Amino acid sequence: MWILSIYGQLRSYGFFILCLCALVCLQPRYALAAAAKGDFPNRTVRLLIGFSPGGGTDLAARIIVKKLTDIWGQTVVVDNRAGAGGLVAFEMTAKANPDGYTLLATSPSFAIQPTLALKLPYDPYRDFAPVTQATAAPYLLVVYPGLEAKSVKELVDLAKAQPGRLSYASGGVGSAQHLAAELFVYMAGIKMLHVPFKGAGNVTEVMSGRVQALFSGLPQGMPHIQAGRLRALGVTTLDRATALPQVPTIAESGVPGYNVVIWYGVLTTGGTPKPIVDILNAGFVQALKSPEIKQQLTGIGLDPVGNSSVEFSALVRSEILRWSQVIKRSDIKAE
Repeated sequence: MWILSIYGQLRSYGFFILCLCALVCLQPRYALAAAAKGDFPNRTVRLLIGFSPGGGTDLAARIIVKKLTDIWGQTVVVDNRAGAGGLVAFEMTAKANPDGYTLLATSPSFAIQPTLALKLPYDPYRDFAPVTQATAAPYLLVVYPGLEAKSVKELVDLAKAQPGRLSYASGGVGSAQHLAAELFVYMAGIKMLHVPFKGAGNVTEVMSGRVQALFSGLPQGMPHIQAGRLRALGVTTLDRATALPQVPTIAESGVPGYNVVIWYGVLTTGGTPKPIVDILNAGFVQALKSPEIKQQLTGIGLDPVGNSSVEFSALVRSEILRWSQVIKRSDIKAE
């Protein structure tokens, strides 16, 4: 009798597991049906950010979600899950239900981690579905106002005259700031000391003069430049920044071909049905094209983009390859 009892329990347990698996497998179909009926989204959408509030990704996301809430008639909440260079939020997105209700606001950090991390808890290609590139912007190469260098060329000449004496700050080893600086140092043929910081300490140290240089995001750097606490030498893109047209590009100032674009984009979970991704893309593109959102984004130095999911996918893949080469050449190791 006890054998029959155990057999019955196993059958019941097996049936439960079978039902659970069926529900998981049917999840994308339910999402697809919702899209077909035109009622997606019909509940709150969560936008994950892998960094603390106040950074460029966070600032851009909070501007855009207000418009998305109006467009979709559903609340879009920003959920900051900082940790491990963005990996916490990346993994949460990769393992979420593929129904379009979990989104990830990301930046070049997503393209850096596949090479920098010792082991990824996800596949950067299979486990994510690109939605759109939201914005594009340069970094600003800024220095302590008391430094003798008043241009990129003068900074390069000063660094060549005193190899290793000048230092630059970043938001941490392997951060986008760090890699932008490493690419600059390599292309300029100079040596500078890297001083990594956590949080806003990097800006404070440059303003004090204890560290001489920094590649700063426009939203964070512009107020200090306008107040005279930092001096802007150049922008990292091939074109001058709309918000600071008086600041030359690094490429035109002594380091030909130097080009780093800081992009912010949106991903969702891999396996999300294409109709859902298309609805997400249309919502973000509509928001980014609205005059009030354009004005708010350009006001903090970000240029709205809003391209197709295919175009954004191509950008992410090219960025993974590019930063992989910089990391390997500079022998950068994760902390």
